[in-house]
Formats: sequence, structure tokens, C-alpha cells
Amino acid sequence: MSRVVVPAQPIGPLPEAWRACVGTGRLNLALRSDYRDSLALTQRAIGFRHIRGHGLLSDDMGVLRESQGVTRYAFSYVDQVHDAFLGLGIKPFVELGFMPSALASGDQTVFWWKGNVTPPRDYREWTDLVQAFLRHSIERYGLAEVASWPVEVWNEPNLVDFWQGADQAEYFRLYEETARAVKDVDASLQVGGPAISPGADEWFAPFAEFVASRDVPIDFVSRHAYSTGPAQHIPFGVYQTLLTPQALLDQFDAPRRELAGTGLAGLPVHITEFNTSYRPDNPIHDTAYNAAYLAPVLAGGGDLVDSFSYWTFCDVFEEQDVPTSLFHGGFGLLTHRQVPKPTFHLYAFMARMGAQVLARGEDHLVCADDDGRVTVLAWQPVGGTQGDAAASSHEVRLSLPVAGQGTAFVTRERVNDQDGNAFAAWRELGRPMSPTERELDLLRDLARPAVSHAALPVVDGRVDLDLTLARHEVTFVEVRPVRSTVHDGLDDRRLLGADDDRLVAEAPGAGRAARLVRGTEGR
Repeated sequence: MSRVVVPAQPIGPLPEAWRACVGTGRLNLALRSDYRDSLALTQRAIGFRHIRGHGLLSDDMGVLRESQGVTRYAFSYVDQVHDAFLGLGIKPFVELGFMPSALASGDQTVFWWKGNVTPPRDYREWTDLVQAFLRHSIERYGLAEVASWPVEVWNEPNLVDFWQGADQAEYFRLYEETARAVKDVDASLQVGGPAISPGADEWFAPFAEFVASRDVPIDFVSRHAYSTGPAQHIPFGVYQTLLTPQALLDQFDAPRRELAGTGLAGLPVHITEFNTSYRPDNPIHDTAYNAAYLAPVLAGGGDLVDSFSYWTFCDVFEEQDVPTSLFHGGFGLLTHRQVPKPTFHLYAFMARMGAQVLARGEDHLVCADDDGRVTVLAWQPVGGTQGDAAASSHEVRLSLPVAGQGTAFVTRERVNDQDGNAFAAWRELGRPMSPTERELDLLRDLARPAVSHAALPVVDGRVDLDLTLARHEVTFVEVRPVRSTVHDGLDDRRLLGADDDRLVAEAPGAGRAARLVRGTEGR
């Protein structure tokens, strides 16, 4: 195969859209220690900017209380959740929903935890609650902080499960009443929608016409993106067919395509949920395949939208029911009890990429920092259900620009069907539903990416990097120029107390260390 010569001059900054937001289970779950431990780990490794989830105004958050004819707003749980988020360096991406039972016009609910999805019985009561929440937040955190929280009106109103009758006209009324209420609190607050699901792009044109014709405030538009087919049900789970990764990118681009020529053209676009499967019980989420599938989406999605929010950061999540097994096909980057999945490592690798993009291809992303560090994210392309079966290996050959001459220090981390794959280890362990503490420690150990390092020669300001990827692999490489330091009297030939070359370092680019970095050891 030919070698890709990576240019030394950047083509632009690496967009931050991939980590601008992440999804979460309903907000009440943020009161749990397992949830908070998972979010803390996620923030240390990845550092998402915003977090979005359902249930801010649902009954289990206790925001609207009644006693002996007296109604009171109570934000104790909301404060605990938002305090925890901000303490971990992540801001709320506010989803206004679902309807408190005391304000609801009906009793239709969704999910195991019964979020009410009916319109308000009285829109003034609804907007009073929205404004009370916003004013309370401003008083607690300051206007500048709250103005950095996008406010999204509802979730997937095009689906009968999430909005009674999928009534478009009623949603448009909800949006108008809510958006005006938000802006009446302060004009600097950001508000948007319609947060529609895949397959509902026909909502965009009438939504744009409604907003424009009535001069309704809107600061951004939102949509969701998933790439799986209908659910094939099994006990406590599903299987689904899977489209190509390009299908997700096409969905990312849908709002701009649909809104071209309307009054909403040019507004920021937020994909406020995305993943392979829209189900919280599809085992594809737990696999290395999922990571390889999403790698080109993370690498290229920032060209299309302002944010795309992975649904979700951890498996503390209870939409269908309470999970019955550690690995159960949950959306999360982490299982319960903080066992990283392969897709967690994909995100952690992205977090360590350089600030400037040097090159991007169908199986690689190359970035650089001003200090000379060059980073590579490489993956084996996969094509979904109708795609060809992945080969046992995949080759990536790059010529990288590296400052100076001499040698470069190269480190490589790998995640594939075997390495850095706790799901594979769990299967080999017998698929325990509730692992012991020792088994959890073992799974966390085996979830770590395989790591290798070597010195490679720099010739004419370039390093030739030849990578052999295993099946469904995502790999991360760092290349650093070596600035050698002289240690007087130090001679590796004397490590055994005599003139002996058995412990002398191998020449750059030669030997087992270099083969490990290339992925060819044992081949």
C-alpha cells in the first residue's frame, strides 16, 4: 500500500464539537455515588464541556411540591445535581422536560420511571416554573454562567412516546411559550429546538416557518442521530441492523440541508443525542466494533455541526428498566462501577490529540501541537451490517513531519477485539451478571489499552510510521522529538560490570520494541 505523506503545515484547528456535550441518564440519577464516580472519571480522561439528560422537571426531581393547598418550587435536588456538574468542570445543557404531574394535562408517561409527556394543563403554570428555575439558577450561579447553558425545549416531540400524539401544532405552541418565557428572564439566555429524532426532518420546514412568521426567539436548532434499524427483541436486550458510519454524518448534516434558505439557516446546530443504536440494551455498544465504527464520526463530525452529544457517558441509566447485568448493551462509555468500554478509549484518545489538524483520511487523523508533538488516531474502517467483514488486520502507513534530526520517541495504545476490551474479558470470564469486587478489579485492569513504545529514526525531518491494526482496532500514537541529554560516564555496555553489549539499546527502528509499536510482533 502507498504511504500517506502528511504535510507539516496545519489545515486548521481540531474542532471541539465531539466533546462539546455528552448525554446522561435522567438527572435524578446524578444523586447517586456510582453515577458521580463515573462522571468524575469521564471528566478526568475526556473533559466534556456540557451534559444533557431528561427529567429536569419530572416528579422525581421534586421541583414542584404541594401541601394543604400551597404550591412551592423546590430546587434542592436540582441544585445538588448542578453543583456536582459544575464542580466536575461540566455545564448543563438544559433539556426542559418532562411535565410535572401537578401541571400535566394527561397521564401518559414514558420509560420505567414514568416521565409525563403531555402538554401543560395551563401554559402560564408551565412558563412560571421555567422562569422560576432560570431565575433561581441565575441567583445561585450568576447570569454569565447560566447564559452559557443552552436551553432545549423538550425531547423528540415528533414521537408519540415522547409527546402526546406527536402533535406538531401543540409542540410549536410549547416552543413559543417557553422560548418567550426564557427570553423574558434575560435576553442573553440561549434557547432552541426542536430536538427531533431521526426520520423526522420534515418537521424542520414548518418549524422554521412558524418561528419566523411569529418572530419566536431561537438561538440554535437541534436533532438526534442514530444508525440502527428496528429492534429484534430477546429477553433483556435487542439486536439491530446497522447502517454505515456515513449515515450518522449524513444525519448530522440534515439540519443545515433542511434549513437552507430559511430564517434559521446559519444558526448553530447541536446533535443533542447520537450513537449507533437508540436502544439502551443493544450489546453493540459494549464492543470494539462500536469504537471503530464511531472513529470517523468523531474525526469528521465537527465539520458539520457545532456539537454532537454521545448518548451516554455511563450505564447508570434506567429507561427500559433497571439493568440486570454489568454488561447489558447500555449506552454508556462506562459500565456501572466504572469499567471502561472500548468507545471510552476512543474518546480518551481524541482528548489527547493535538490542537491542529495536519491530515485526515478514511482510516486516520493526524494532529500536532506547537511543542512538536505529533498525534495519530488510526482505525480499521467498518461498514455496518451490509459492509464487508473486517479483515484480520489493517495497514496504515504514514510519513509524519517531526522537528529536528536523530530520533523520535513513539508510544502506541491499542484497543481492539482483544486488547483494552473489558467486554471480551467479561465474556471469557463467563459473563457474570454481578461480578465480585475482585472480578471488577480484573475487568478494569483488562480494560486498559495495550501500550508499546520505541525510538524511530528521523530522516530529513520525517518519521515513517507503519501500523498494523488488529480487527476492529482503534489505535493512538504519540510522536515526540528526542532531545538527548549527555550523562558523563554513563555507558550501557557496562550495566553488567564489564564490557558487554547484551543490555545496550537497540538501534532506532530496529528490534522487538519497534515491532511492537508497528503491531507486527509475532507476525
